[in-house]
Amino acid sequence: MSFKPTSYRLMNVATGRVFDDAGWTMGDPEGGSPSLVRAVYENKRFTPRDDLDGIYRYADWMPIKRTLRKSCAPVTYKSKGLARYLGLENLYITFSGWNPRIGAKMRTCSFKETEAYSVLARMDAREKRILIVQSAGNTARAFAQVCSDNRIPIVICVPEDNLHDLWFRRKLHPCVKLVAAPHGCDYYDAITLGEKLASDPRYMLEGGAKNVARRDGMGTTLLSCVEQMGRIPDAYFQAVGSGTGAIAAWENACRLGEDGRFGENKMRVYVAQNEPFTLMYDSWKAGSRALVDLDPEKGRHEAEVVLASVLSNRKPPYSLAGGLFDTLKASGGDFYTATNNEIVHWMLQFRNREGYDLLPAACVAVTALAKAVEDGTVGKDEYVMLNCTGGGVLGAMSKGFVLKEPDLVLSPDLPAEEIVRQVNGLF
Repeated sequence: MSFKPTSYRLMNVATGRVFDDAGWTMGDPEGGSPSLVRAVYENKRFTPRDDLDGIYRYADWMPIKRTLRKSCAPVTYKSKGLARYLGLENLYITFSGWNPRIGAKMRTCSFKETEAYSVLARMDAREKRILIVQSAGNTARAFAQVCSDNRIPIVICVPEDNLHDLWFRRKLHPCVKLVAAPHGCDYYDAITLGEKLASDPRYMLEGGAKNVARRDGMGTTLLSCVEQMGRIPDAYFQAVGSGTGAIAAWENACRLGEDGRFGENKMRVYVAQNEPFTLMYDSWKAGSRALVDLDPEKGRHEAEVVLASVLSNRKPPYSLAGGLFDTLKASGGDFYTATNNEIVHWMLQFRNREGYDLLPAACVAVTALAKAVEDGTVGKDEYVMLNCTGGGVLGAMSKGFVLKEPDLVLSPDLPAEEIVRQVNGLF
């Protein structure tokens, strides 16, 4: 069966201006204030597609042109063990990772696969430019795997200190090129590398939170939950590095509210970061739309000591119109933090209560939920979605794995022309 793309337009969140998608537009072509652009779908009803596999079950609310091989959708189930332990009557866990027992088969063990299968499916199959993705780890692993499976050329920029996250069950196809920022660099430095490479028209940035396909791919976590829950949750919990996943969940909650069959959208969004890297938490608690000042060296040090290093983004889409600040304001949500010790505690508790392992970032969300229950923010009879964004690594790696070594190690301080010259040599 041939795939028929869904019909949609784009809307500037700040101005309300609606316009046609120009192919790879990251914002309103007329410019204006810094703002996210949101997809507005012709189909206003939530209609999962039984005729499509994996994540493309939700294709009617994804801005894609095609489908790709080997995708999986997030899996949602009503918790028993953790719910009983926390005293919650209606806790639903949405899991994106590896646990075949419950039907979860994301081979990279991270909900970043939802981004990759949406972003890459938005690209035209005839696209000649080479995609650039900047990542602290999980996003790199997801895009590398999906591109390898579907033979899509890509350059992935990561910090060299995060190369341990670049594990795969099999060797990748050579269409995947890995460029690392040297030891001591962080995610922000990887972003800088990618931006300099994108100065050459042969390459194009994936776009991060500004790419509607990334957000709507990540938003399938909420769609998975609503399918099982039958309604919009009262409260949503997730750990955040950029906040894109929480923004995406809120956008889909708004769409579901317009549908009308799942109740009014009163979902409160609760997010959390790993201490001591708490840039967005500090900004939120200061009541500031603008990010508070963070010394680069201090930020790098904090990123080195947190267990959930993927949450250490020094350039998140917090302040943009439609970004995380606006999401928390609009939803009546709040911010929590988790220490490394708390993460370890909930990694053990979760495995004991639910029977599988979570990545540290997901346990930041579990910590936030436990604190919200303890302080009375969440009622025991409320409908709660816990977005467990990754896990199952022990099972996924049980039959062995290979590490992807960098094709180049380049300083982000190099001139853009030199970075382009060296990367061109890989192709």
